Amino acid sequence: MYKVISIFFLILNVGCGVKNDSNLQHFNAVNNQFFYQGRTEVFKDSSVAFISSAASVEFIVEGDSINLHLQSGNNSHNYVVVAINDKYQKKFKIDSKSMTNIPLSLPKNNQNKIGIFKATEASSGTIIFKGVTAQKILQFPNSKKATIEFIGDSVTCGAAADSSDVPCDTGEYLDHHNAYLAYGPRIARALNVNFMLSSVSGIGMYRAWNDEHIEKPILPEVYENLYLNSDSTKKYEFKIQPDIVSICMGTNDLSLGDGVKSRLPFNKEKFISNYINFVKTVYSHYPTSKVVFINSPMIIGETNNLLISCLKEVQNYFKSNTDKNPIIFELDKAYNSGCSSHPSVQEHKEIAEKLIPLFKNL
Repeated sequence: MYKVISIFFLILNVGCGVKNDSNLQHFNAVNNQFFYQGRTEVFKDSSVAFISSAASVEFIVEGDSINLHLQSGNNSHNYVVVAINDKYQKKFKIDSKSMTNIPLSLPKNNQNKIGIFKATEASSGTIIFKGVTAQKILQFPNSKKATIEFIGDSVTCGAAADSSDVPCDTGEYLDHHNAYLAYGPRIARALNVNFMLSSVSGIGMYRAWNDEHIEKPILPEVYENLYLNSDSTKKYEFKIQPDIVSICMGTNDLSLGDGVKSRLPFNKEKFISNYINFVKTVYSHYPTSKVVFINSPMIIGETNNLLISCLKEVQNYFKSNTDKNPIIFELDKAYNSGCSSHPSVQEHKEIAEKLIPLFKNL
């Protein structure tokens, strides 16, 4: 079992070469000592693509140093978060044109837990994990007894939450993502459970943020696809059966868009119908899971009251017509001090703290 200790380590120039030490060897990404979470795909060259927000690999390493090997699978840069012994270290920028090597110095003569988490969402492109160079890696002791799946939109992705490296209103949309610090992974770490995020920015149940389901897909259309997009040639296999499924939707269906593009009035009946059918899909894959509906952290007032009334109708449908009993949790305020009125990293912490008692009880 690894020792949880204080870590003093050097980030030696991201992108520099592997430490010249004959004791180090390369372990490719399909090594059975690695433990993966989230949506991933294994490639023929033995690399692994991280697809969904916070998709990750965790493992135990021996020795005083390690090199992590990653590359952005899109045409631009991307980001990962590295944790050592469950302690957040840094968000690293990953290049698309060549492999990024992240060398870390670790305490000598100790076993340390390493976690690499995709900071961005599926629509930001993949991150390709090509393995590590280390003295020795050991089987990750996954003793966690439960799993939570968090379904949602940009909020659940941790989008627009982190301006620590790139200020809001500068850079690209993905520069402000930090899925590791979003409310879902925070809840999972607090409760010591496994987790996965199935979330897409701008998506809704029947329409998108600035689209009347004309150019942009909706959640029911992408959820069963591996890459959470319109490509149905690769399906997600639903091998993991979560104990709890959390659904936080409604922000984009109820939004007014950009105020320039034509936007129709909110269609309550269509939203409720699509929501019910989507939950049926969730239950078809996870018949024993407990389902939680969460209102949007980004809306308040009459708009929030409208969303809650919709969620209650969805809840009543399942109570009246099935043996299922989904739960509604209502956040009591808006969280919008991050970029473009999204929850900030600190507000994700506050959201998680309010939800932890509910999930712990479930």
